[in-house]
Amino acid sequence: MRSGSGPGRRSGRSLGRPFGWLWGAYATSELGTWLAFGAFPLIAVQVLHAGPAEVAALASVGAAVGAAAAVPLGPWVEFRRKRPVLVATDLVRCAALLTVPAAFAFGVLTFLQLLLVGVVVAAADIAFRAASGAYLKSLLPPGDLLVANARLESTAWTVTIVGPPLGGLAIGLLGPVTTVVADALSYLLSALGIRAAGGREPRPERPVAVRVRAGDLLDGWRHILADGALRPLFLNTALFNGLVMACQPLLAVLMLGRLGFTPWEYGLAFAAPSVGGLLGAQLARPLVARFGEREVLVAAGTLRAFWPVGLACTGPGAAGLLLVMGVQFGLVLCCGIFNPVCTTYRLRRTPADRVARTLTAWAVTTKGTTALLTALWGVLGALLGPRTAVGVAGVLLMTTPLFLARRDRAPRRHPEPDPGRT
Repeated sequence: MRSGSGPGRRSGRSLGRPFGWLWGAYATSELGTWLAFGAFPLIAVQVLHAGPAEVAALASVGAAVGAAAAVPLGPWVEFRRKRPVLVATDLVRCAALLTVPAAFAFGVLTFLQLLLVGVVVAAADIAFRAASGAYLKSLLPPGDLLVANARLESTAWTVTIVGPPLGGLAIGLLGPVTTVVADALSYLLSALGIRAAGGREPRPERPVAVRVRAGDLLDGWRHILADGALRPLFLNTALFNGLVMACQPLLAVLMLGRLGFTPWEYGLAFAAPSVGGLLGAQLARPLVARFGEREVLVAAGTLRAFWPVGLACTGPGAAGLLLVMGVQFGLVLCCGIFNPVCTTYRLRRTPADRVARTLTAWAVTTKGTTALLTALWGVLGALLGPRTAVGVAGVLLMTTPLFLARRDRAPRRHPEPDPGRT
């Protein structure tokens, strides 16, 4: 049976003032994030003279500890109104990031501070995403969720195209901490936008005064693993994202080192193909309307797994650059289709009183897996060379569609009406 937003509904219509503010806040904070893309490693190298192991720790250890710190935040977010949580996590990220330029200005910035800020931001990111998913589910009818998620996905890919080049220009003109300031201010603007959204939010089913129980910490994982459709999707996305991200440092070493690409060529190779992600996000809704939600998930999830292995064949010069751009375009095109459909599918199958815990469990597992695989592939790259390690990851990625091959024969345990289905 096909599920989606309904082929007869217009995707260009307004989804209401609260969603408009949420969308604007998301766009602002995402732009700040991509303006500051790579800022911490750059500061670590240029200001603190950190070595490769310390730079790798910023990406792996910071994310892993941040994910672990976010585990108790799932039930904490679940039993509170979501809009104040969104505002609070934006302000926490803003305050944490502003300590970096402040310490830099006084000449007291340390690597430990960068690591701690990374942990705080990573934990707050997970809490924000959990709260925003639950807030979105309460804000819109089920038939509008795919439209909303496609718009958010389009926004993410758009700022991916423009953010890093502008951030690189700002760093070149004004110094390495400039984009960190911009990122912090983007969270402040995001908080103000969400605060301005207004509207009344339903009370959580459990009173805020009730203390979070130890068992609540695992409820998100229990829900995912007990659901015959979410479980394979969960395993697929955690492994896929982890392997793709584990290749990024190795590709940087390969392209910027042995193959002799300049930093602007390296940036172009990954920024320009993001147009494919924007295109994919625009195609997601009509494809679901034509073929069905589950069918699009399986097809896009399968196709995206066969692109990264091509990166192992990257060579020098224009041909190598075009190969990377072509592989990246195909990869992000499929991801642009897959991501909003996956997000919508996950929200549909999760009861409203468990969304925050489920999204927290999902994000914690994904970030933890990414951190572990990044560290493991760093060792593998040192032993076998970056090209071989990228090739091994590409081959393993081609096995991830096996998780999607299993069809769910059990009916949804928490059916929800979808006014958008026709």
